[in-house]
Amino acid sequence: MDKGYKIRDQNGLYFVTFAVVEWVDVFTRKEYADIVVESLIFCQKIKGLEIYSWCLMSNHLHLIVAAKEGYYLSDILRDFKKYTAKEILSAIDQNQSESRRNWMLWIFKQAGIKNTRNSSFQFWRQSNQPKELLTNRFKDQKLEYIHNNPVESGIVKCPQDYVYSSAINYSGEQGLIDVILL
Repeated sequence: MDKGYKIRDQNGLYFVTFAVVEWVDVFTRKEYADIVVESLIFCQKIKGLEIYSWCLMSNHLHLIVAAKEGYYLSDILRDFKKYTAKEILSAIDQNQSESRRNWMLWIFKQAGIKNTRNSSFQFWRQSNQPKELLTNRFKDQKLEYIHNNPVESGIVKCPQDYVYSSAINYSGEQGLIDVILL
């Protein structure tokens, strides 16, 4: 892993990205996307995660997050990735109507074989590329980037129309996940 990307201040505010190995479009299915949403909510309630912004695309997740006092952001993110990987892989494996099931499981198995840190499958790419948000300008830039991701991808015209994002929260309405507005 690149030593330039590391969570140095466990209570700092960070922009992180989790990408699925080989950029597989897993989150085109609601069932898999909902696992991520439910896990983020759990991490907020139980693990001390503070979410300021988020957007789940077809094959990656962007977040602006911090840890509450007394918690370690690195630990929260590690546990989140481990749990969601296990749950999503299980959901794919059990979904008999998933047309891409064998193909996706093969890709995740091959990624796991190549990675000495895994025993079998790998779902998320190793690095989160955390970037600490130290200035208001950098915060605003990353917030806009996150919320415009679905617009730039041609999925929606307006950021707040994308369900799997905090853009709706920033427009004054309630989204899927409670966020702390920047």
